[in-house]
Amino acid sequence: MSLSAEITLPRLNKKITLPTGLFINNEFVPSVDSKELIHAINPATEELICSVVAASVKDIDVAVAAARQAFKTTWGKNVTGFERSRLINKLADLIERDAEELAELESLNNGKPKRIARDFDIGDSVQCLRYYAGWADKIIGQTLEVDNKAKLAFTRHDPIGVCGQIIPWNYPINMWAWKVAPALAVGCTIVMKPSELTPLTALKLSELVKEAGFPPGVVNTVPSYGPVGGAALAAHLDVDKVAFTGSTITGRKIMEAAAKSNLKKVSLELGGKSPHLVFESADLDQAANWAALGICYNSGQDCTAGSRVYVQDTIYDRFLELLVAKVKAQVIGDGLDERTGGGPVVSKGQYDRVWGYIEAGKKEGAQAILGGVKRTTKGYYVDPTIFVNIKPDMTIVKEEIFGPVLSVGLFKTEEEAITLANETSYGLGAGLHSNDANQCMRVSSALEAGTVWVNQYNILNNNVPFGGKKQSGIGRELGSYALEEYTSVKAVHWNFGEKLTWPL
Repeated sequence: MSLSAEITLPRLNKKITLPTGLFINNEFVPSVDSKELIHAINPATEELICSVVAASVKDIDVAVAAARQAFKTTWGKNVTGFERSRLINKLADLIERDAEELAELESLNNGKPKRIARDFDIGDSVQCLRYYAGWADKIIGQTLEVDNKAKLAFTRHDPIGVCGQIIPWNYPINMWAWKVAPALAVGCTIVMKPSELTPLTALKLSELVKEAGFPPGVVNTVPSYGPVGGAALAAHLDVDKVAFTGSTITGRKIMEAAAKSNLKKVSLELGGKSPHLVFESADLDQAANWAALGICYNSGQDCTAGSRVYVQDTIYDRFLELLVAKVKAQVIGDGLDERTGGGPVVSKGQYDRVWGYIEAGKKEGAQAILGGVKRTTKGYYVDPTIFVNIKPDMTIVKEEIFGPVLSVGLFKTEEEAITLANETSYGLGAGLHSNDANQCMRVSSALEAGTVWVNQYNILNNNVPFGGKKQSGIGRELGSYALEEYTSVKAVHWNFGEKLTWPL
C-alpha cells in the first residue's frame, strides 16, 4: 500500500498529505511482515477517513531496537539538557504553527469539536511540552555527607532508557504530549503506540518530530492493535518502562506482562467513577456549571468524568433544576461547527457500550429525566443523559461508562456524602462544592482520590501532578512528579581517604 493518504479538511478548505506508515528511525516504513491495516473512521459520518499500517510484533522489535540505538548513541546521556530543551521547544513551536490542521484532523478522527481540540487539547499540549522543556536542564541529584574526612556520596537521576508508551483515544494529542514531554526532557527514547481508533494525529505529530530535528530513533510511532502492539511492548525484554493510559482491565494485563518479562517500570492511569459533592452552602449556579462540565466535556469520554453527583437534600430540587437546564444548553453536533460543545462518541463499539449502560439504568429502576433517547441520524451521537432515583448497587452507579451519562443522588449529612463518594473501587478524581472553608478542608482530606477539585471540576495544570489511587492506577503524570517515572536514581559512593586493611 501507499505510505501516505490525501485527507480533505473541510473547514480549512484544503487537502493535506497524511503519512500512513510506521514511523521508525525518522522514516515512514511498511510493516516488515504484515499487510494488516487499521481503518480510521469518522464517528460523525461513520465513513472511512483512511487506512494506516498496523504494526506487528516484529515491527515492535524493530522500533524498540531503533529506540535502543538512539538511547546509546544520539540521545540518553549523550546530549545535554540544553539541547533537549531546545528541541522540545522547537516541537512545541511546530505544533502551535500547525494547530488548525491538527485540530481538524483530530475532530475528523475522534469526533470532538475542532474548537475544543484546538483551544484546549492542543493549547495544553504546547504548554506541556514547554513546561518540560524548562525541566530538561534542571535534572539534579543530591550530594550526601558520609564522612567529611574520607568519603562522600552523590546521586544521579539517569534516564531510565527505552519507554513503551500506550495512549488512549479520548485525548489523542494531549495524551501524546503528556507521555512524550517528560520522557524526552530526561533523555529517554520512545516507542509510541497510539490507539487503533485514533492513530492519525500521532502520525502527523511524528512528521513534526523529524522536522524539529530530533535524531532518528528518539521517537518512534507504531499504530497497532492493543493485543498485538500493546502486549508486545508490555512484555518486551528490551523496554525499560511502559506508560499506559486506558482501562483498568488492560492496565492489569500490562502490569502482569511487565512482571513476567523483565520487571520493567510501569505507570498506569486507569479508569474512574468520580464523585461530585454539592453541599447546601455552595454557589448552586456555579456548582451546576461545573457538574455539567464534569459529565458533558469530551462527551463524557474522560477518565475523571464526574459521573456520580450527590447533592445535599435541602437543595436537591433547586440544584437538579439548574443542572438539567445547563446540560440542555450544551450543543452536541458536528465537530467542525464552532458552536458545537460536544461531538459523537468515538466509535460504534463505544456507542453500543454507552447505550448498553443507559438501557441497564432504565431496567434497574433509575429514572432518566433527560436524554436516554437515540437519534435517528448518522453518527455515533449520545445526547447527555441524567438519571435520578439511583441506588448504590446499580450498574450505572458502580461501573465506568465513558459517555455522557450522569447519576444524581442525594445525601443528608457530610459523613454520608463522604461515604457515598468513597464507595467505589476507583480513586482518580473527586469534586466538592461548598462555601464553608472548614468543610472544604475536611471533605477534601477525606475523599479517596488522586485529585480533588474544590469549587471547580476537571481542570488540570501541567505543573500539578495527576494520577489515581486504588484501581485507578499507579504513578503520576504532570508536574515534577512525572520526571520520577522516567528516571532511575543511581547512588555513587566515592572514597577518597579510607584505606582498607585486609584480611578482616
